[in-house]
Amino acid sequence: MTLLERLNHDMKEAMKSKDKQALSVIRMVKASIQNEAIKLGKDQLTEEEELSVLSRELKQRNDSLQEFKSAGRDDLVEKINDELSVLQKYMPEQLSDEELAELVEDTIKAVGAESKSDMGKVMGALMPKVKGKADGSKVNKLVMQYLS
Repeated sequence: MTLLERLNHDMKEAMKSKDKQALSVIRMVKASIQNEAIKLGKDQLTEEEELSVLSRELKQRNDSLQEFKSAGRDDLVEKINDELSVLQKYMPEQLSDEELAELVEDTIKAVGAESKSDMGKVMGALMPKVKGKADGSKVNKLVMQYLS
């Protein structure tokens, strides 16, 4: 089942169960995917492109969450947390810290990186492997840690 099919199915379920929060998030994700397809001039996105859209939506919510927490807006924090829980259902399983560390080590060896100046080479090779499966800032910190 493709992501769009899952979204359509879950949207129907949310309508039946009158889950306004889930329905709103699913509609927003579907619109983002369709907008991305239009922007790229395609009828349908690849799985990787859909994952990019989902990751972007998740990142936006996480950024908003931090802003709302620092502003003391507990009402909005709760709303964003609910949206994040709906979005998480569509993301692939996240890599564990051990799996991520192993991938970072292997990539550093593969590109022959020796110092922080090789950071770009490592990140360029590593990010496609972990796309949607790990947070970019977490990957960045780990690579920096291994290169120092």
